[in-house]
Amino acid sequence: MQDVECTSFLQWALPRLRMRWAGFRKVRRQVCKRIGRRLRELDLADLAAYRIYLDAHPAEWGHLDSLCRITISRFYRDQQVWRDLATEVLPGLAQVARAAGAANLNCWSVGCASGEEPYTLALVWDRELAARYPDLTLHILASDSNAQLLARAEKATYPATALKELPLIWRQEMFNRCGRSWQLAARYREKVDFQQHDIRIDPIQGRYSLILCRNLVFTYFASELQCLLLKRLTAVLPTGGVIVVGGHERMPPSTPGFRVKRGKPCFWQKTAQEGDAVAG
Repeated sequence: MQDVECTSFLQWALPRLRMRWAGFRKVRRQVCKRIGRRLRELDLADLAAYRIYLDAHPAEWGHLDSLCRITISRFYRDQQVWRDLATEVLPGLAQVARAAGAANLNCWSVGCASGEEPYTLALVWDRELAARYPDLTLHILASDSNAQLLARAEKATYPATALKELPLIWRQEMFNRCGRSWQLAARYREKVDFQQHDIRIDPIQGRYSLILCRNLVFTYFASELQCLLLKRLTAVLPTGGVIVVGGHERMPPSTPGFRVKRGKPCFWQKTAQEGDAVAG
């Protein structure tokens, strides 16, 4: 399959999936390889034949949607984000929760893939903050639409390449060697609850002071869908709560009810609205 052919196909198909081509430009080859395998499974000659197949079999759009999910993930990915979380964002949220008498600091990792992000949050809390806030329990909901990825996340066993950005001492103290892989110790796995959930379709319950929504909604989804999903995120975020986006992402222009934390464009804090309360 030629790159130009697949590019043309994605530019045609992605808007029909409420996705945006711009988000896929750099990762298109990963998606194109998957589509190529799908053509062989269906014994189709080319993408023109696949378009015809999609018209004749509407359910195939759901399969194509699954082929377009990008799951690049590592522990401690974007190290400065985690340092800012540990030194400023999480302490600020913890102080607000403590002042409100909350017992829990609730967090949500959206599109958690195989668990590297929510587990990193658990490690950061344990290593940097738990001793300072012994009266607070960190609770992490981690959601993804892919059941296979969630099964891998619950096993919490990873190749060394997934841990390469973690401080070496963290890997040594928080993981157990399993052959060529590393398994996260049980005490950290217990801090994360995994749930199969497609943010585009399913409502979410609860209130979350911190929402990690990196490299998903504001990269791959169409602008109209971004605005809709931002409303859903906002609905479960209390005043002062923070949404974390990817380093190359921006929320929709003129996003109401939020301010960017000074000098930290990945962190969007919800401003006060009547009736809001701290999660916990």
